[in-house]
Amino acid sequence: MDKIAMLTEILQMNPKDAFARYGLAMEFAGRDDFHDAFAQFELLLEANPDYVPGYQMYAQTLVKAGRVDDAVIQLNRGIDCALRVDNQHALAEMSQLLEEIGS
Repeated sequence: MDKIAMLTEILQMNPKDAFARYGLAMEFAGRDDFHDAFAQFELLLEANPDYVPGYQMYAQTLVKAGRVDDAVIQLNRGIDCALRVDNQHALAEMSQLLEEIGS
């Protein structure tokens, strides 16, 4: 069974499973299937608004797809989340990416 099928099966049993949803988004992103990756990141963050890595990788995937303005939005949301949950490492990484993309 491939990763997408396995993760989809897990999510059928528990649609709010943050780790599986994140994994599915990352699997699509790794295949440059941006449409499906973005859809999964949206579902992830809707169900798990404090899942900091979701914002970070969503933003990185948006940059990879050439959607820098949308990446800035997700980075700002991620930075707010990282501050809220006190994740200093992710805060630093997202702040650095925001600086690198010129915003």
